[in-house]
Amino acid sequence: MIGSDLHLGKTGHFRKAGLAMPAQVYKEDLQRLFAALQHFKPKQLLIVGDLFHSEANKEFDWFIRWRNDFHTTDFSLVKGNHDILKDDWYGNNGIVVNKEWNIEGLKFLHAPEETSANQTLNEIVQPIISGHIHPGILVSGIGRQHLRLPCFYFGESQCILPAFSHFTGTYLLKPQKADSIFVITSANRVKGEQAAIIAM
Repeated sequence: MIGSDLHLGKTGHFRKAGLAMPAQVYKEDLQRLFAALQHFKPKQLLIVGDLFHSEANKEFDWFIRWRNDFHTTDFSLVKGNHDILKDDWYGNNGIVVNKEWNIEGLKFLHAPEETSANQTLNEIVQPIISGHIHPGILVSGIGRQHLRLPCFYFGESQCILPAFSHFTGTYLLKPQKADSIFVITSANRVKGEQAAIIAM
């Protein structure tokens, strides 16, 4: 199972800085991840960067207790720009860390790679799955109504995953003609949980 940009501990980070952020946001993210793991029962969970948001805070203790409930699931992390903890911390809590992962012909990176406009499919060595930019798209309706929604973004050479956490913004993408966009709405739920993961 694959996800990206959970930013665990972000609400605690803001509270430490003196900003009132409810812990419920963090608890809901953990509960959605818990429900997804229970539903799919994966052997491995691969996070494509930004599992955590910053330095350790009290919310990390909740994660450690939660992690111990899934001791049979391998946790792997592509280190993202917000994953600033020491490698020993990850290892002590059952998380294997790498700068990138190569699995069954797919390359997993935190940030998308730049591709040239004239690159052909024959020149692509490995398709890339990444996160980092929290892709979103603007959906327009009648009466000048707009919805800004997270999405899965599939280009010719790579897939960019949406941020799993509710407590993140989105970066609006401008899809090219050959690209595919899969928007996340309340209709795209697995047993009531946001489908911001890929089950493989």
